[in-house]
Amino acid sequence: MYLKKAKTIVIKIGSSLLINEQKKIRNKWLIEFVKDIENLLKEKKNVVIVSSGAISLGCKKLNLNKKNLKLDKSQAIASIGQIELMNLLKNNFSKRKINISQILLTLEDTEQRRRAINAKRTLSNLFNLGYVPIVNENDSIATSEIKYGDNDRLASRVAQISDADCLILLSDVNGLYTKNPKIHKNTQLIKKITKINDEIEKIATKSISQHGTGGMKTKIDAAKIAQLSGCYMAIANGLVLNPINEIKKKNNCTWFLPKVSKLHARKKWIISSISPKGELIIDDGAISALKQGKSLLAAGIKKVNGKFYKGDHIKILNKSLKEYARGLSSFNSDEILKIKGHHSNKIKEILGYITKSEVVHKDDMVGV
Repeated sequence: MYLKKAKTIVIKIGSSLLINEQKKIRNKWLIEFVKDIENLLKEKKNVVIVSSGAISLGCKKLNLNKKNLKLDKSQAIASIGQIELMNLLKNNFSKRKINISQILLTLEDTEQRRRAINAKRTLSNLFNLGYVPIVNENDSIATSEIKYGDNDRLASRVAQISDADCLILLSDVNGLYTKNPKIHKNTQLIKKITKINDEIEKIATKSISQHGTGGMKTKIDAAKIAQLSGCYMAIANGLVLNPINEIKKKNNCTWFLPKVSKLHARKKWIISSISPKGELIIDDGAISALKQGKSLLAAGIKKVNGKFYKGDHIKILNKSLKEYARGLSSFNSDEILKIKGHHSNKIKEILGYITKSEVVHKDDMVGV
């Protein structure tokens, strides 16, 4: 139903779908998956594939155990495995006369606005050229500080940047269950979720497959980003043959419905940030001002957490430390520490130079 209406679809496939527990490539699965993509292209849909597997394929080539790798070595192995991954995909897609391209992203490529816009333009041009972009995290240079850490959140950010209507996370389960189906028999599949509340958060387990780095928790994080971006998201079983066709026919998966969002692209990008650099705790008066659509001023700030720079993503919390909004800071954290609690007309005197009066401008802020 949601797939049929979608114009642009992002599909995430994990390492465990490409490689089985015996470290053998699931060739039959990949052949059938390519047929699924071919069918979507025949329906005139734009398709982006976010694929894991570089490190797993690098380990397979070198006969190494992925679990024991240190970061610097895994970066080198990712570099080796990236060619293996793209050769594997190119060989299979070319048999169906489907052209593919590769985009390697790091966290900063989506967290910095200018770079995010460049990524969006690249994706748009590839759609116009009739290509299917294969997006991977650039594991060969990404460090733990600038890393998504899982391709679920990467896929949701790609969906947001590309204005996708639908995101599909292919997993090793049918979706989100009331209890972990691998442990409990008396469990039910949740077919539709409109709001991610505390109960949904608790249900999300942290089960990790042999090859993957994410569990259900990362998928819930991805769903939050998708919902705020106005994008439908499904968690579906990818281990079956023709998994996309299976969703179309049986709809045996969990759908997260988007929030009705009137946010323009820039504000969607702000609210979907994966790695805010700091926090501002503000008083009740500042909360009241924000509710009236005003900017955040220094006078209402009680505390500053973290070290950040001008233009960085930050969280805005109330006195109970509950997140109220996100925004882009007009000052660095050291400056805010000096001016917090003071009236705006004192900022020049305190800092010794002329700056903006708003710590976070209303145009750079979105309520959560």
